[in-house]
Amino acid sequence: MLENKVIIITGGAGLIGKEFVQAIVSQNGIAIIADINEGIGNQVKDKLSKELNTKNIDFVLLDITSKESLQHMIVHLDNKYGRIDAFVNNAYPRNKRYGRNFFDVEYEDFCENLNLNLGGYFLASQQIAHYFQKQGYGNIINISSIYGVIAPRFEIYEGTTMSMPIEYAAIKSALIHLTKYMAKYFKEMNIRVNAISPGGILNNQPQDFLDKYNKLASSKGMLDAEDLRGTLVYLLSDMSKYVNGQNIIVDDGFSL
Repeated sequence: MLENKVIIITGGAGLIGKEFVQAIVSQNGIAIIADINEGIGNQVKDKLSKELNTKNIDFVLLDITSKESLQHMIVHLDNKYGRIDAFVNNAYPRNKRYGRNFFDVEYEDFCENLNLNLGGYFLASQQIAHYFQKQGYGNIINISSIYGVIAPRFEIYEGTTMSMPIEYAAIKSALIHLTKYMAKYFKEMNIRVNAISPGGILNNQPQDFLDKYNKLASSKGMLDAEDLRGTLVYLLSDMSKYVNGQNIIVDDGFSL
């Protein structure tokens, strides 16, 4: 389905990124792990290449907040593969003070986190779109969240040290509209832009939180990262060639 397509996944060494790499390789695509951590990125590349018995995984060092880094990556991959078919905005850069409760968030930290994340997605999209425009086609997929669509369910965090950061809500909701903006702006350039908004992903959360979360879902509750694979492959493939500017929610009904 993704035969020989060259697909970049930013944050490809992370929890969701690793699943995206496996999904792409399973469909005979070429997965490019683009990550700011060179050591972990190469470890993930080597581990998955061995497990999947494939040569279709590559690694490139990337800082999505750096135009120079983005341009270097694009030139390198174009020289190596001759094309880039799709770009998945999946990285989640943030500063060390990210995630505080609303009244504890400093203005400077709020701005910095929006700059790093939403700004990084904009810059990465801008630079890859330049390339796609010259190439004559392209496909961008942004990873947003259900909390870019609905208000936070604060009650499920009660009794835990977890919270739903205000920065996250601002970034993810803006990202959905950025997706629509770009899809419209690129409409004469043969560049598609869509978003995926996952529900919660299992990652060692406390059981009390999981119990509250799961009651609001339809059947499974909290998802495994691999549950996003099918939606990603669909949006990357020609099966969705006329899907543009859309946000697909994958959350087992949590946001209903």
